[in-house]
Order: sequence, then C-alpha cells, then structure tokens
Amino acid sequence: MAHEPCDGALPVLAPAERTALDRAFELARLGPAHGPNPRVGCVLLADDGTELASGFHRGAGTAHAEAAALENARAHGIDPRGTTAVVTLEPCNHAGRTGPCSEALLAAGVRRVVFALADPNAPASGGAARLRAAGVDVVGPVDEARGRQLVRTWLTAVEQHRPFVTLKTATTLDGRVAAADGSSRWITSPESRAHAHTVRAQVDAIVVGTGTALTDDPSLTARAPDGTLHTHQPLRVVVGHRDLPAGAALHGPGGELVQVRTHDPAEVLATLDAREVRHVLVEGGPTLAAAFVRAGLVDELHAYLAPVLLGAGPSAIGDLAITSIDHAVRWETLETHRLGPDVLLVAAPVTPATSETVPPGPAPPAPTPAPPARATPPPEAPRPPAAHAETHES
Repeated sequence: MAHEPCDGALPVLAPAERTALDRAFELARLGPAHGPNPRVGCVLLADDGTELASGFHRGAGTAHAEAAALENARAHGIDPRGTTAVVTLEPCNHAGRTGPCSEALLAAGVRRVVFALADPNAPASGGAARLRAAGVDVVGPVDEARGRQLVRTWLTAVEQHRPFVTLKTATTLDGRVAAADGSSRWITSPESRAHAHTVRAQVDAIVVGTGTALTDDPSLTARAPDGTLHTHQPLRVVVGHRDLPAGAALHGPGGELVQVRTHDPAEVLATLDAREVRHVLVEGGPTLAAAFVRAGLVDELHAYLAPVLLGAGPSAIGDLAITSIDHAVRWETLETHRLGPDVLLVAAPVTPATSETVPPGPAPPAPTPAPPARATPPPEAPRPPAAHAETHES
C-alpha cells in the first residue's frame, strides 16, 4: 500500500528530489514502449541532493530501473548506502524474470525511497510496505498523473486484464479507405506511411481480419525508411476462421504469426493477454474495426486524414447498427499532428459503443549497456503519437 499523508496533502519533497523525479521520468522514456513490463526510471541521490547514479528498465529480462541504478553506482565506485532512490513506479516486491527491487534496495542500504505511482499489478505490488517495514523512509505516490501517463498502455493491461487497444484508420476527407475499384495505394502521404512503421515497432501486436489478410496479402512488419526490418517486430495476429495460403506474406520475415479463430474481439484480447501482450494495434479491415468499436474495446483512435476526395468506395468502419445521431459514438480529440499534407487525429471514446449506446441489431460478421553514473542518456527518439495504415497497407 502506498503512503500518503493523513490530511490528504501531497507529500513534501526536497527540491532536489523533485528534480530527480523529472529526470527519472526522462530516463524511463528511454526504455522500450513494447513488452510486458512498464517503463521505469530511477535516480540515486546523496544526502546533499547530488545525483550519484541513475538507471532505467530496458525491457523484460533485463535489470529493473532500481537495480540498474545500483549497478551503475557500484560500477563507478559509489557506495549506495544511505542514498535516496527516486523512482517513477513503486519498487516491485516479487521475483519474476529478475529479483525483487525492494530486496535489492534493502541489501544496498538505501535509506529513503520516493516513488511517483503505486504499482497496481497485484503480483508485483507491496514493495513500499516491505521497505517501510524494514525501516526505510518511503514516500509516495507523489505524482500519480505523470506516472499513469507514462505507463498508460501497461496500466490498462494490468487493471483490465486485456491489452490496450489502438484502432488505426487512414482515410480520404470523405472517409474512404479505397476507391470503388479497390485501389488504395496510396491515399496518405509518404510521411504518414513512414510514421506508421515507427509506431508499429512500439506495439506488441498488429491485428487484422482474415478478409484483409487474404485480399491485401500484407506483411505487417515494422520497417525503416530503407526497407530494413526494425529490431522489434510485433506479433502478427489474424482474426477469423479461414486459413492463410502457404505463400502468404505473413509467413515471411517479421513477427510471429498468430491466428485467433474467432470473431469475438474479447476472445482475441483474452488470447493476447495470456501472452502478456500489453498494446494492440488494430489495422483493419472495416468489419473487424466495427466489431471492436461495437464491443466497446477501443481505448484510442488514431485517424489519418488525407486531403483527398473519392466520393465512393469502402469506409474505414463497417456497420455499427446505429440509426440515429443520438446513438453516435462520440470521441474526444486528444492531439492533432501534421504529417506532410495529412493530418493525424488522436482521440479517445467519450461514449464507448456498448449495448447501452448501440441499439440492438444484428452484429456484422467479424471477419532499449546501462548509462554511466551521472552521464546524460542518449536523446530519446520522438514518441510517435499514433500509427498509420490504409486498410491495404502492408
């Protein structure tokens, strides 16, 4: 259980601790956005507020941020006894791929721990209580808003027991994803398509329906502008009952191919949750997109809008069985971005399409070596706010 003052006031931190917390957040963002673990950063301070060492989590199987900071200190001849550890997330209290951070801090003789966000993951939580019981001065949570924003996709996964779902669309001004003859390459700009691949490299899985897989024969890889594959390749998930041909591009280089033989989005997410998938990118087609919207399982919409008009052709979202504007699925715009001639809109659902908002009707078929002590980490790659793909993008 995290510690908070009895009067509800925010914990009082020294200026150096506030500065260290800002740096810990910067460090955390250097870690991978994909994978089963959250991004975490840690800074070790001397009694006078001087930063002694720092670290961040580089992904599942590597040292957690606290352990990385302690290793960093020792590698530079710094004794961590009596230091203050400032961390973006409550130190874990369980042994998974690595040992408990709470025990590592105790063994190192850290005297005070400040953390931004309590760990909501039941198997790993309890680090603050363990440290406090051993006599460590523990303060937190001290910045829940920033803490939650940093690990928002991971939080959704651990709190709702399903991956965070991003629905991606790429359309003309009149909402088309292809012309009447089926051609779609390309509706959006090279800038948007390059951006798409950057974001694909940050998610755990890309999901398409069998209709899209059979019609478009996509590879669903994350590629650099020169065509080479990014180091991380997300799972390639195909939803539906039909088999893929042996020569399909999805059998080629890229992430593992997973076929989920169902039309139920909840079942798809349950299957992926069992694989520790935290962030899913649903790329199409319109029928699968509609199924996720109808189920109320879209957490964020990334809509790419190109200054193009077609007047006819398939739309990005299939039938939602909405017959009145009163039942429209409303969205709150979170961000807008210019990508070449295109505009990217990032939105969150205001009224999720559930059985309460969508009238009854037949559902459509669902077809990052640890940084040295006190060293400034390499600059963070820009975090793309969203991803792009036409329905027919590969």
